[in-house]
Amino acid sequence: MVATLAVSCTCVTFTSSMTANTYPGLEAEFHIVEEVAILSISLFVLGLGIGPLFLGPLSEFIGRQKVLLWSFTIFTLFNLPVAFANHIVLYHVFRFLTGFAGSSFLSVSGAAITDVFPNHKVGTPMMIFSGAPFFGPVIGPLVSGFIVQNQPDWRWVSYTQLIWAAVMTVILWLVVPEGYHPIVLARKAAALRKSTGDERYFAPIERANRSFAAAVATSCKTPFILLATQPMVLFLDTWSAIALGVMYLFFGGIPFVFRTQYGFDVQSTGMAFLGIGAGMLASSFTQPLFNRRYARVAARLGGPPPPEERLYLGKYGAVLAPLGVLLFGLTSFKNVHWIVPILMTTLFGAGVGYSFTGVFTYLVDAYRPVAASALASNSFVRSVFAAIFPLFGQQMYRKLGPVGGTCLLAGLLALCTPFPFIFSRIGARIRASSKFSTPK
Repeated sequence: MVATLAVSCTCVTFTSSMTANTYPGLEAEFHIVEEVAILSISLFVLGLGIGPLFLGPLSEFIGRQKVLLWSFTIFTLFNLPVAFANHIVLYHVFRFLTGFAGSSFLSVSGAAITDVFPNHKVGTPMMIFSGAPFFGPVIGPLVSGFIVQNQPDWRWVSYTQLIWAAVMTVILWLVVPEGYHPIVLARKAAALRKSTGDERYFAPIERANRSFAAAVATSCKTPFILLATQPMVLFLDTWSAIALGVMYLFFGGIPFVFRTQYGFDVQSTGMAFLGIGAGMLASSFTQPLFNRRYARVAARLGGPPPPEERLYLGKYGAVLAPLGVLLFGLTSFKNVHWIVPILMTTLFGAGVGYSFTGVFTYLVDAYRPVAASALASNSFVRSVFAAIFPLFGQQMYRKLGPVGGTCLLAGLLALCTPFPFIFSRIGARIRASSKFSTPK
């Protein structure tokens, strides 16, 4: 199940960045300027951010399984108009709608995993899943670069994604169970009523006196309430938002650097993203080391460690991400071999991987009663930043140059470096007064 959710989530986020190399084709066919073409990424990512505000809390009302299966099915169907659009407005509208539909995999999937695994075993499954939302955007430009370089029709990028999504839709319907305990209990109660004829069997969720519309409206408020009342949610969401914003800005920044400094073509530019991907893979492969440390802390304490222990991993990410971006900028010169800046982006990729795993596991551990809403708030803030950053990326690099633009991004990331160090010390005191935090 975990692998299926991870691959499906990768498919969704791959869709966000796959258009990075299709701008010339979009501009030529629809007679638009580059800024309008870039909206294909921004609108999709905006959909990724808004969707969880509805789909995440909705899963706490009707269950994770229904939300995941139906949202991904709709995601696949909405990609058909994207692939065959004959007008840029139709194309952009369905880019937003596919992002909205696919967004459940950025919030509900993590909650579905925590439903199945207990606290002391959730680290490894979350490690497998946490890299998926961020590995997808990396392979998007890589795959689309190969397609566009060897196939003039930009639509083949969408055709390829559509085939992948259709395959994953079938697999999801076959393997994803319902693990949300209130819904599981409700199904057991319904089965008992049916088998015994005794109408006294009811689950607590069935006794809740609220309509479907009222429940959705009320639940949609929770992510914003968390942002407004929980300082750690706000600051950790902002940290992860800046990291993801920088990554999406790189979809324009890396091609700019490697085309202007090294003369790369479209296919070779896509290969330049391998550094970030390698860093993310490295963060995933090394996370079992951190899981063993977590297990040792649990053994020493005689029980599950406090949620702040999850931020230990984020400390590495908070240092590596800005360091990687800074070194990428300082080595992006024509007299420096192109492999050097690519190697520097591996530090950024690893830093992003560590950062997000730390933030994700902390949010679901610290706010388990509202885990889907906590992740929805994170997804919303991240996606807003990721939608905005690409819009000014090209102009920033043209005015500041590869070094100046990249160093500015490193500075933004460096401002967030203290967050995991501070909250690992004072997080427990802050959560003590929160009605949303996990009970001791």
